[in-house]
Amino acid sequence: MLLGTWNLENLYRPGGEFGPKDKAAYETKLAALAAVVTELDPALLGVQEVGEPEALRDLVGMLAGDWHVALSEHADGRGIRVGFLSRTKLRVLHDTNAFPAKLLPVQAADEGVTVSAAGRGFLAVETEAETGPLRVAVAHLKSKLLTYPGIRFFPRDEGERARYGAYALYRRAAEATALRALADVLLAGDGRRRDVAVLGDLNDEVQAATTQILLGPPGSEIGTSGFRTPDKGDAGRLWNVAPLIPAEQRFSRVNSGRRELIDHILCSHRLVHRVTGAGTGTGTGLPGAGSPELPSVGADPKERRGEAGSDHAPVWVRVGH
Repeated sequence: MLLGTWNLENLYRPGGEFGPKDKAAYETKLAALAAVVTELDPALLGVQEVGEPEALRDLVGMLAGDWHVALSEHADGRGIRVGFLSRTKLRVLHDTNAFPAKLLPVQAADEGVTVSAAGRGFLAVETEAETGPLRVAVAHLKSKLLTYPGIRFFPRDEGERARYGAYALYRRAAEATALRALADVLLAGDGRRRDVAVLGDLNDEVQAATTQILLGPPGSEIGTSGFRTPDKGDAGRLWNVAPLIPAEQRFSRVNSGRRELIDHILCSHRLVHRVTGAGTGTGTGLPGAGSPELPSVGADPKERRGEAGSDHAPVWVRVGH
């Protein structure tokens, strides 16, 4: 079974504020996305940046075979949301953007505006795999790309940059905490016997504090001496599969010329010990069919409006019996 995650980058139908400007550009984008999904051939794919449900249906219409779709009802201000494409039927378990009860609202702007929910919802589903029930949550945490008052992408000065960087970090940390709370519900204290995965665009790298929040008790990460040694923490842990990705493939986005792995798959104890391989792109380290390399993105996301494909590579794991 191949389990994956992919940010589809502004999947909208043409003519709107955020999507391709015309039908031809839209069809080119869909064709590029469909080629990657076809080559990847996932059993279950978590997706991010679905701007319009109709656009996702258009994409599914270009794929061979039968697919099941689930989408979060909690979109952000641009309408983008997370969801799943699956070869097997999906049962929605949770669709939420709520912070945990004890987590206070966090500051989001100079004026003291606070937020008490994730910008984009977390969607958790259950499907029947060959080895039994599989529970998976998909997320898209607050971006590191900053937006300033007046919908500016560049700050007036370094003080403003620092403050808005802090606000984004507050939000991403709070959202990671909320996602961890959802993971606890899916694990139900029994990660040794439950197949659970948490995946998506976490908008930060493996060792970032926000990403580390999701792991649970430290001490047995992949590659450490404790990985093969059972302990009490295994029931609540999640393992990031990043160390299993070949080093030359260990990136899912290129930011200002720098490769970074910001899309992640985390697995429960029962699931991670059946992982037989992991990678990015379609298995060769490339972002997709016909694309020699990922584009480098900058601070202004509008620069890629209407571009074909995605500025992210999919991340995937293969799980055995």
